[in-house]
Amino acid sequence: MRQFLKYVLATLTGLVLFAVVGFLVLFAVAISAAKSDKDVSVASNSVLEIKLNKPVSERESRDSFAALFSSQADNTGLDQLKATIRRAKNDDDIKGIFLNVELVQAGMASLEEIRDALLDFKKSGKFVVAYSDISSEKSYYLSSVADKLYLNPQGSLEFNGLSSETYYYKNLFNKLGIEPYIFRVGSFKSAVEPYFRENMSDSARLQTSSFLNSLNNFMLQHVAAARKIAPARLKVISDSMLVHNADDAKRLGLVTDLGYYDEALDFMKSKVGIAKKSRLSLVSLDDYSKDIDENTSSNNRIAVIYAEGDIVTGKGGNDNIGSTRFADAIRKARLDDKVKAVVLRVNSPGGSSLASDIIYREVALTKAVKPIVCSMSDVAASGGYFIAMACDTIVAHPNTITGSIGVFGVLPNIQPLLRDKLGITTDRVTTGKFSDQPTITRPLTEFEKQQLQKEVDRIYADFTTKAAKGRHMPVERLKRFASGRVWSGTEAKQRGLVDVLGSFDDAMRIAARRAHLKGDDYSIQRLPRQKTMFESVFSGISEEVRMRMVKQEMGPLYPLYEQYKTLSTMSGVQARMPFELNIQ
Repeated sequence: MRQFLKYVLATLTGLVLFAVVGFLVLFAVAISAAKSDKDVSVASNSVLEIKLNKPVSERESRDSFAALFSSQADNTGLDQLKATIRRAKNDDDIKGIFLNVELVQAGMASLEEIRDALLDFKKSGKFVVAYSDISSEKSYYLSSVADKLYLNPQGSLEFNGLSSETYYYKNLFNKLGIEPYIFRVGSFKSAVEPYFRENMSDSARLQTSSFLNSLNNFMLQHVAAARKIAPARLKVISDSMLVHNADDAKRLGLVTDLGYYDEALDFMKSKVGIAKKSRLSLVSLDDYSKDIDENTSSNNRIAVIYAEGDIVTGKGGNDNIGSTRFADAIRKARLDDKVKAVVLRVNSPGGSSLASDIIYREVALTKAVKPIVCSMSDVAASGGYFIAMACDTIVAHPNTITGSIGVFGVLPNIQPLLRDKLGITTDRVTTGKFSDQPTITRPLTEFEKQQLQKEVDRIYADFTTKAAKGRHMPVERLKRFASGRVWSGTEAKQRGLVDVLGSFDDAMRIAARRAHLKGDDYSIQRLPRQKTMFESVFSGISEEVRMRMVKQEMGPLYPLYEQYKTLSTMSGVQARMPFELNIQ
């Protein structure tokens, strides 16, 4: 009887789990079908509304299953957004764009891409109107292109310059009983400083101040051009923090009008020629951007490979750059005779030096048989620069964060934590003097430290040698710009680390020209292939979804957890940004 009940219980449990999974599958399919079948009718005299209330990434996620578990799973694809704005420019039913933005979640280079698309849209003679209750520095930078810029009379506008803050964990490690062993090359390779310092080193402060001011000056120049205010005057307004409220923003010319949401709508009604009492047809970005396909029927292809996130060994996931998956994608593009050129779109702070080198090798092999151009996005530093440096041409935005040619290694000794905090001791038996290497449960000997540092030095020498070859300059000259130092795109161009200051579209034009393709006589092949909804369903809740749920629960404490996860997954020598950069 007991055995019978056990089988019955197991059967019931299986049926319940099957029903739950089946329900989720059907629900996900229904949502996906509803989205794909939704036929959005665009009325005449419509206005495209762009809210940007989701994070902006290089590509829009196709993981509909992930969206069931967390609103954070949703994102706005930069490529899709730009294509949508181009579509609106040529759509006679769309008369203008309404920028309803407040706290934009995007990097500086991504903002520049969107801003350029809006400026191109205005060439059609159509209007751009912006409205915000509260405007962050980034949001205002984007909105500054508008013909009319409304700010809530009781709202606020941030215009006081850029800042970057770094967390330091030395005291935390001391309390926990964790002793980090640091191995690095270059005084500017400060990625490991948070683990043994309480504040920035002089070199870290120098480089951060340099590229942050470069980004800020670039932003001020473009706002000045849009708002017709002298850059020097904007600099005074920003540095003196003269904007305290909406009245200040209007008085200083940063916005054109103080008004409420309905007043912005009324203005747009007058622009499209309808009465105030009529309803303005606002078309949402999500609805209007459905199924945009700009590809032609040409047999010629340009493969665009999106490399976004940390660089890791193995296959990786949709939110990072797995060496196996990306090497396969580049190899596929290289061996496909229909692919005439490749554009490598990089948005990465780096990661594993081994993984970076695996991808670098495929880039170098591709360069030998067809044009390959790198387009740097918000960040292409350290390992992100490593995978780019073999390309024929490197294109970066003036406000791209790049360079950081350097490597480091971290090996924690947790023996004090185990022994003094947890009462745990360890012992070992080995067949050789170094059989337990690498280990984190005992201190390293001086000889072991020396050997690990030699390995870091060797990898740095390989990095700089390959970078010098790719940049066609002597190694000693290249090393003057290395040592882990970070540069803005403008600074990198001055030092020969990038070839062209421009956008993704500029990189595409260069690739087409190098492949001798005429005009738009090519289609775009986007790689690597993203995981579909069905693949997500049948592989279970992905790691990406789990992390998004953790992020939502932890809120402002998530960056600390993220640092812990990053440290715990650093395998081998790292080619990574000097710190977690968060520009505000």
